[in-house]
Amino acid sequence: MTQPPQPPNEPPQGGFGAPQDPPPGGFGAPQDPPPVGFGKAPEPNNPSYGYPQTPPPPQTPPPPPQGQPNYGYPQAPQAPQAPGTPPPGQPQGYGYPGQPAQPYNQPTQPYGQQAPYGQQTPYGQQPPYGAYQQPGTMPMAPQAGVPGGSGGSKLSGQMKIIIAAVVAIAVIAGGGVLYAVNSGGKDDPEVSSAGPDGGKGGEDKKGGGEQGPSGPGTEKVPSSTNATVSMQLPQPEVPKDDVWSIKGSWLTDDIYAKAGVNEIVGYNATDGKEKWTLPLAGQTCASSREVTKDGIAAVAYEDGKRTKKGDHKTCSQISAVDLKDGRKLWTETIDEGSADARIEELTISGSTVAAGSSAGGAAFEITKGKHLWEPTPGDKCQDEGYAGGEQLVAVQKCGDYGDEKLKIQLLNSATGDVKWTYPVTPGIDNAKIISTRPVVYGQDTQEITASGVTDVFSIDDKGDLRAKISLPDGKYDHDCEVNVVYACTGLAVGNDKLYVPTRQHDGGGDGYSQTNEIISFSLATGKSTGDRADAGGDGEMFPIRMDGGNILAYKDATYDKGAQVVSLNGKTMKETKLLETPAAESVGGAISSMVPKSNELLYGNGKLYLGKELISKPYSKDDKEYTALGFVAQ
Repeated sequence: MTQPPQPPNEPPQGGFGAPQDPPPGGFGAPQDPPPVGFGKAPEPNNPSYGYPQTPPPPQTPPPPPQGQPNYGYPQAPQAPQAPGTPPPGQPQGYGYPGQPAQPYNQPTQPYGQQAPYGQQTPYGQQPPYGAYQQPGTMPMAPQAGVPGGSGGSKLSGQMKIIIAAVVAIAVIAGGGVLYAVNSGGKDDPEVSSAGPDGGKGGEDKKGGGEQGPSGPGTEKVPSSTNATVSMQLPQPEVPKDDVWSIKGSWLTDDIYAKAGVNEIVGYNATDGKEKWTLPLAGQTCASSREVTKDGIAAVAYEDGKRTKKGDHKTCSQISAVDLKDGRKLWTETIDEGSADARIEELTISGSTVAAGSSAGGAAFEITKGKHLWEPTPGDKCQDEGYAGGEQLVAVQKCGDYGDEKLKIQLLNSATGDVKWTYPVTPGIDNAKIISTRPVVYGQDTQEITASGVTDVFSIDDKGDLRAKISLPDGKYDHDCEVNVVYACTGLAVGNDKLYVPTRQHDGGGDGYSQTNEIISFSLATGKSTGDRADAGGDGEMFPIRMDGGNILAYKDATYDKGAQVVSLNGKTMKETKLLETPAAESVGGAISSMVPKSNELLYGNGKLYLGKELISKPYSKDDKEYTALGFVAQ
């Protein structure tokens, strides 16, 4: 078969893009941010989120086009079922009420996800399809909120907070901190992970600016969407059979900051030139996806450098970092009384940094590191982790191993007090927070799946169940990292809908192309809305995040096109291209090696940055590996 003509914009020899020497001081790269801006006061009696809505009368759905798969088309309504009841025709199987819970076996890690600490899979090695993840069941009927184990400002014996170092900054240079009133009644710096400008943007330069139903999109269409390479950070040498962590990247108006080995490096977001380097005691192990309006992020890292093969240190250090100049505002050490205990995730809500660890949680004030609260253990309960942004949501686990019971809790970020508790059905041993406003969580209900979550639940402002959404294994494609509660990618929540990509399938035509779609489900009814955006022939796309009422999506490169960032109108699903990378094969190969869906992907103001979280020795000496890539539209 005749090959398509090669694009004329092949990069110079010696590597993809403009050849660059490694930046001095180390190497240094996103996350699916929450769908709407952060740090705003909750809106009481807002019917858009949280309150049950009257479902529409049943309608006969239109059939899909002849010969096309039935992806994204409305399904015939079904009679409601009591939560926890198996679907019609399905035998009462694993995990449903009445069957004993099964012991949890550690799953094989999906591609690009982090294995249990100290037992990581070499980066880039993909397990077989259908790798076991986590068992579970449907949730029980909603119950009235009950006090949980979170809350209280008194330190327990579970976690001792030691001030290791404080770089005291009473007044943040540059005019102070932006404040907004949060639900806890405290003045908090606004938080954003919506983009470099925190969701503040101008009108689109060239039309393409149809606005979605939940507010205007803020991302501008550049004068030219053709992007150039702004950064290519070569991967450092990694010992054979070891895996190093460089987790953490943030994008502001001016700075792209990427964690490297034992450091964080800040780069000019437009040209990729190094601006500052912040040394760390050890390798990073967790980072906030959020950045405050004043440009502050949080990072966790090991308490020493790895000195020999397999010599992993304890992840016990937490710092807040001013991304403008790379200053460490404060550092605290969490001593959990066990060499195996470790910090596993960080999140910011209001002015609170919440740290989830293998032995419980704790919270600190973002600018000075003051210890705010720590969950009080009771009934053998501990907080598994937290999700931040507009609200702070905890996943709490109670009970003995093999008989765990999970709870979803909305917390006051300033005090840790529980506002409401939603109990998850006994037998479920995993829960992933997808959105904190509205509160949306997911779980892997099936016994053996390769999906991130197979069931998604929307919770209203009072802590009651609104709707359940089924995402059958094998039909949809997204990732949720194990051991943490706030790390699902490829999903977005906005417009009172859940946006999810379908698995690739036959694209028709010559029979060789593969394609997929982004579709949506109502958070009020759990049913498909009929929204549909097609990736096109031989393509694949997935949501990055919300931009007002619009959906920002990433489209993989094809043989004749580069990778793209597009905006999908939340009302019409009309596509507007924002950025396209060079179509050169070497560029596409480098991007593919970053595994964008499973690693760090940040976009804002015409800038796309991709980064890795884990690195290992390349399989071949000829392989050119990168820790971060950057592209800027003109």
